Order: sequence, then structure tokens, then C-alpha cells
Amino acid sequence: MNPATALSTVLIDELVRCGVTDVVLAPGSRSAPLALAAHADSRVRLHVRVDERSASYVALGLAKRSERPVALICTSGTAAANFHPAVIEASESGVPLLVLTADRPPELRGTGANQTIDQIKLYGSAVRWFAEVGVPEERPGQVAYWRSLVCRACQRAAGPPDPGPVHLNVAFREPLIPDGDASWCEPLDGDASGAWFRARVAPPSAALHIPPTRRGVLIVGDGAANVRRYVAAAGMAGWPVLSEPNGGGRYGDHAISTYHFLLGDQEWADAHRPDVVVTLGRPGLSRPLLSWLRRAEEHIVVAPDLTRWPDPTRSATQVAQAVEIPIAAGGDAWLRAWRHADHVAREAIDAVLDSSGLTEPRLARDLAEVLPNGSLLFCGSSMPIRDLDQAMRPRRGLRLMANRGASGIDGLVSTAVGAALAHNGPAYALIGDLTLLHDQNGLILGPREPRPDLCLVVVNNDGGGIFSLLPQAALEDPFERVFGTPHGVDLGYLAAASGLPYALVEDPEELSRAIKGDGLRIVEARTDRVGNAAVHVAMRDAVRAAMRD
Repeated sequence: MNPATALSTVLIDELVRCGVTDVVLAPGSRSAPLALAAHADSRVRLHVRVDERSASYVALGLAKRSERPVALICTSGTAAANFHPAVIEASESGVPLLVLTADRPPELRGTGANQTIDQIKLYGSAVRWFAEVGVPEERPGQVAYWRSLVCRACQRAAGPPDPGPVHLNVAFREPLIPDGDASWCEPLDGDASGAWFRARVAPPSAALHIPPTRRGVLIVGDGAANVRRYVAAAGMAGWPVLSEPNGGGRYGDHAISTYHFLLGDQEWADAHRPDVVVTLGRPGLSRPLLSWLRRAEEHIVVAPDLTRWPDPTRSATQVAQAVEIPIAAGGDAWLRAWRHADHVAREAIDAVLDSSGLTEPRLARDLAEVLPNGSLLFCGSSMPIRDLDQAMRPRRGLRLMANRGASGIDGLVSTAVGAALAHNGPAYALIGDLTLLHDQNGLILGPREPRPDLCLVVVNNDGGGIFSLLPQAALEDPFERVFGTPHGVDLGYLAAASGLPYALVEDPEELSRAIKGDGLRIVEARTDRVGNAAVHVAMRDAVRAAMRD
């Protein structure tokens, strides 16, 4: 057996033993040994994509939804560089990825050899760990080295306490394909326990105990852990819960879904400053919330990893791996005030949306409401997730996800496809037109590839709608070209080019019927950027007027 085949066989086998079930591959020559080993192992589900960037985001979506490491393979050169955006997102959002980049052997590096770049620590600080595997050789001790290296990589990617991407750079000399010889100088199998070694992770330290108070608030942002436990504790303590849609805490009687508008009312926000705020994950969708959080007297950040904790407002007074929220004696005037204000604001918001026709906030609100229990809703990183944050009512039975680590719009179609492939149930995505166009290659699936049950609901406002809500919109002369960026693409033709079912929604009442079906499909809703900005202003003004009344 040639060394490239031996290493790849052992590497894939150890990945499986460590719990990896999905491998995503972008084809290439130098990565042939890894590709053939993954294809030959029936225990893994192999996903092949023709574009490395799309492949990396498919792996990101698979790992994000399954919460297990996913292996990602490519050949040498710029193929590996195309993984970098997804690696950054995985790092910022704590998603376990095992990036396996094939490479040329050392004697070809720095010589001008074809498809050879410097891949050592290619992703810099975006990975939790890097290892140069080295060129495989037929000598005793190699199998132990390979297995321990892979097992360590899996453990480091999965955490706890700090999951994220790991990079293994694997150099191969030719020959790159099996030579028909099955002999090797030592057994290729692992030990009898089924893995080379098992790392043990120490349990977290004791939880921080908060003094009893009725004037507390729980904020849930992206990437929050143990959400149900904390939401239940906040409910027992009489605290309102301010959860971003993708935080996973927007359900139940204590969920305040209109906090963006309530805290945007300075008078109301000043009158409802809490004694203590506990944040899970990383909040970042609502500027009024972040401004209010900066003025908190006591702000406790819950972070499983004490070397990396989210504090975008730099207002944290304590950081703990876990917190105990005690039940406080006394009346419930604090929670009652929040719930009453939320009710008033909700009526005002719904009145605006119900009379606005097909608008982006209404589409977000209605989509989140009509999806069946057990559904996955993947949200675009620009306006769709913000529209959901501002318009979505509390509900159970819906899993919301978004790429809010680096908050880019790139690779979202592929991420949604990967998440849908890992989800046990129907999946939907709410994305913008630029997001779709940025990742058109994510729609390309070969005839033998696993296919997701995913409906892409695309808001088409012919450009970058979020900029119409920012100060740049006042710059009339350059705005449309350099910020609005109209494209004029007919998404129906894009769907046809990919062989996908397509439907156009022109009235809000058509939405529930249009999204029905199975497989990968596109539903388009056309909106107007100027009208959309006006609706957002109308919602804000309506809430302020209702609060004054």
C-alpha cells in the first residue's frame, strides 16, 4: 500500500471513530487519497461540491445544525484559500469544523511548482488549532501518530468549552491512488476500545450565585448555550426575557418580542433600568438594546469558555461559566410592566404591518408564524434576521439559525443547504436577493448528492435594502450606485438555470401556499426599498405613539 492511501484510510477511519458522520469534498488531484478513502467508507455521508467556497459553507451548516464536527476536504493552492471565509464564520460562531487541506510535499514548495502556495497556518488565528501532518512514510509508529493527531483534532474542534475550526494540512507524494497492494509495515487498525485515546474534559467551576432581585432581565443572543434552563430560571424569578430570534429563547409568557422598539423609546428605557442583566450568547441585532445594555449597573456575561467571552458593549461587570438565578420574593410589578408594554407595542406593530401589504417585516412575521412545528428557519445575516427580530411573535416549535459570527452574507445558500441536510424535518431560509446572488453556486447539487428539503424564500428589493435604513441613504447622488447596487436579475431564470421549482408571491395571503412542497425550491417576494424604509419608520412611530397613549 502506498503511504498516501495508508494515511488517508487511517485518517477517515479515525474521524468516524471520533463521531464524524459527514464529509464535504471539493474535488481536486492532490486530495485524491482523501477523496477516495471518504468515498470508500460507507459509514460517512459524503457531500461533493464543485466550488470550494460553497463546500465550506455546506460543512458549516451541517456542523452548526448537528453540533458535531464535520470534515471538509480540498486540494492544494487557492482551493484552500476559498475555505477562509467559512473558517472565520466557524471561529466567530463556535462551529466545529475539521479542515483537511491537501498539500504538495516540502521539496516542491517555494519552487514555482504548479498549484503550490504556503498553506502553513493559512487561516491564522481563525482556527483553534493547526497541525502540519507531514508526508506519510512506511515505518512503524506512523499509525499511532496519525490516529492520535486526528483524535486530538476532533476533541479540539468539538470542545468543550470552546468549539471551532481545526486545520490539518496533509502533504502527499505521488502515487495518489491505490496501487492494489494491501500490505503495510504495521496494523492500520486502532486499539480495541474503538479510538486511539479519549480526552477527558474537566467539569465547569461552580456557578455564580446572584443576589435575589425582581428587577432582573435575561438577554439571549446568538450562540447561547443552555437556553431552556436559563429561560425557565428567569420565569421563576419574574424576569422578562429579551431573546433574539436565533438565540432560541423567544417563547413563553416572559418573552418580550418588541424590545427593539420599547428600548428605542428613551423615556421608557430610562424608566425600566434593571438591577442586573444576564446575557447568554452574543446580542448584536438591535442598536437600542446595545445602547441600553451599556448603561446597565450590573451586567453578568455567561460564557462557557472564560478565555473568550462576548461583550460588544464592554459593559460586563462579571463573567461566569454558569449563573444561578434565584427566586425573589415580592410583587410582580416589574414583569407586569414589561408585558403590558410588549402587548401595547405588539398591537401597534401588527396594525402597521397588516395594513402595509407585502413588506419585508410582514413577510418575516408571517413566515415565522405559518411554518409547521419541527421546522428549521435559516435567516439571512442582513435585513431578514433584523426583520424577524423586530416583527416575529414568540412561538415554540421552530428552530432559527443564522451566520452571525462574522455576520457576512457570503455562503448563506450553502450554509442553509448544509443545515437542512442535518435537520430532521422541513427547512426554510429567509434571505435577500444579494445573498442569493452571492452564493448562486450553492444551488448546484450533482445528481448523486444528498438533497435537502429546503425552501428558499428570497426577498428581492433589487439591491442592498439595509442601506436604505442607514445614514448613507441621505447621499442621493452616489447612493443608488455604490450602496443600493441594483442588479436587475430575474430570479425566475436563475431558478430555471438550476432546475429548481420557482414561485412568485405578490400578496401576503399567497405565502403559506407558495412555500408548500419538498426538495430544494425558490419562492420570491418582490418588495421596494424605499417603501420598506418607510414601514420601519412607521412601526417605530406607531409604538411611540401607543406608549404615550
